[in-house]
Amino acid sequence: MKFQDYYKKLIDSKEYQKFTKENKKAYPCSGLFIIDRQKPQIEVTFDYYLPDTKKIFSFKIDKQVDLVPLENVDPTIPEKLGMNYSFDLATYEKLILDRMTEEKINGNLQKILFSLQKTKGKDYLVTTCFLSNLGLLKVQIDIQQNKIILFEKKSFFDMIRVIKGNKKEEKEK
Repeated sequence: MKFQDYYKKLIDSKEYQKFTKENKKAYPCSGLFIIDRQKPQIEVTFDYYLPDTKKIFSFKIDKQVDLVPLENVDPTIPEKLGMNYSFDLATYEKLILDRMTEEKINGNLQKILFSLQKTKGKDYLVTTCFLSNLGLLKVQIDIQQNKIILFEKKSFFDMIRVIKGNKKEEKEK
């Protein structure tokens, strides 16, 4: 589950080489790594932003590499990501598991979403973990320092309350 293995598969693909040849100003703006513990698989995508057209294209990495255009509903221009990382997602999964033990959080990790993003000039892994007991973990990892900088436990029921609360506020307006 090493970042560079997936990235190398991307840049070696014909789809990527054709895309970058036709879109010289395109730059990487995010990466998504979904680890599903119930199915031994990992889904990987790398997103590229085209400043000329203000569009985002996603490369889905599987047995082959597929290019998929995305709907960009956010008018914010994404920052350019660095891609010269050698991190291993298994290392960050272990950091999360160790922190869960420290904070006495019950439940097993069922699905982990690692999103590689740049925020305020710094690359992070913004992570959401789904637990077996309907719990959620929001984790932010500083990949330069290899440490967790944000760790919050949420409940699925907290999210339902927020959604219901927002709908109630809208009705009152």
